[in-house]
Amino acid sequence: MKSCEVNFDGLVGPTHNYGGLSYGNVASQSNSQQSSNPKEAALQGLAKMKALMDMGFVQGVLAPQERPDVGALRSLGFSGTDAQVIEQAAKQAMPLLVASCSASSMWVANAATVSPSADTADGRVHFTAANLNCKYHRSIEHPTTSRVLGAMFADQKHFAHHAALPAVAQFGDEGAANHTRFCRDYGEAGVEFFVFGRSAFDTRYPAPQKYPARQTLEASQAVARLHGLSDDGVVYAQQNPSVIDQGVFHNDVIAVGNGEALFYHEDAFLDTEQMLAELSTKLAKRGGQFKAICVPRSQVSVEDAVRSYLFNSQLLSRADGSMLLIVPQECQNNERVWQYLQTLTSSGGLIREVKVFDLKQSMQNGGGPACLRLRVALNETELAAVNPGVIMTAPLYGSLTQWVEKHYRDRMTENDLADPQLLLECRTALDELTQILKLGAVYPFQIN
Repeated sequence: MKSCEVNFDGLVGPTHNYGGLSYGNVASQSNSQQSSNPKEAALQGLAKMKALMDMGFVQGVLAPQERPDVGALRSLGFSGTDAQVIEQAAKQAMPLLVASCSASSMWVANAATVSPSADTADGRVHFTAANLNCKYHRSIEHPTTSRVLGAMFADQKHFAHHAALPAVAQFGDEGAANHTRFCRDYGEAGVEFFVFGRSAFDTRYPAPQKYPARQTLEASQAVARLHGLSDDGVVYAQQNPSVIDQGVFHNDVIAVGNGEALFYHEDAFLDTEQMLAELSTKLAKRGGQFKAICVPRSQVSVEDAVRSYLFNSQLLSRADGSMLLIVPQECQNNERVWQYLQTLTSSGGLIREVKVFDLKQSMQNGGGPACLRLRVALNETELAAVNPGVIMTAPLYGSLTQWVEKHYRDRMTENDLADPQLLLECRTALDELTQILKLGAVYPFQIN
């Protein structure tokens, strides 16, 4: 049965703003308090989805969240009508209002960890929503994320959904941004690769000194157990603490994998040689031939990798066996990174082509092409069981661009977040979106 990897991209939400909320994310913090353009951000993201669809890749859409999250503000002691809750928060605790308005759910690489049916004990596709408990503004996402994923992948015969792990530091889980999968073919059993920043209980593992390590070994192990993965199909690797301290807050800022290939920076991991050997051995037992593509620090520094988001790219398999790299325009703007990419694609190796996309609005908020997508490997039967309303088509692209043009503002500052009208605009837009994507009632204002 033929299988494919579907990229479900996060649709940027109506409250897209530069709150600078993510300590350890250099781009997010450096652009804090600047004016954003939600409409442009959403249209840029949709343009990337449409372009990949036009190239022949199966492309899906993952809906944004309701913001501001009035329920979260109420749980912190603000009361009254929705408008009064927003007014109180703006006067008494503006940082909390900014956090409750974050559009960070656009980074759907953090939405969940996904294991395809070829890897799991019960032969279903498994989803575990990420608790994202390292940052308050992200920790409030997983209840809605779970409902949206449940509406997209509803058939329990094919799909299994797990609640987020306990929301404590020992089980910090940031989802697929620290997980990838290697396989000979998407429909065959593969090797799942979990990258962690620290161990919660084992002091033998070093930890970063400046920025937090958001993914724990224990969280990765728990997800592997929940998904019914066998030991011979899992590899755990520790991210280099020194690169976390240089702004590499997730593994997908310093490495990206697909098929049989891992494209990574020389300084990405600890115990790199041991990790590569384990990946190679385990993938070989499953019929694959592991290929490591190392970017040397002498050609691209960690600083350049973080500034350009070279590794926060999409590595896509093409019919001829070669791979295509989808990168943000910032890679082209960085002379050293662009020179490296020209050398890479002309060398006759696995990665033969680079395509550049303008994603400035999302890049300024700390995420590139890979942050915007959640990968789900599906066979033909499973793909047919996915809610068809979320699979990108030319008509859906047209409907979504019209929806954005109708509902989104073209300018957003911190002061705008205190406008009670913004909540009404967001709810009106999302109510219409659930009809376009055929999701049903997934938002708090629709349920309560």
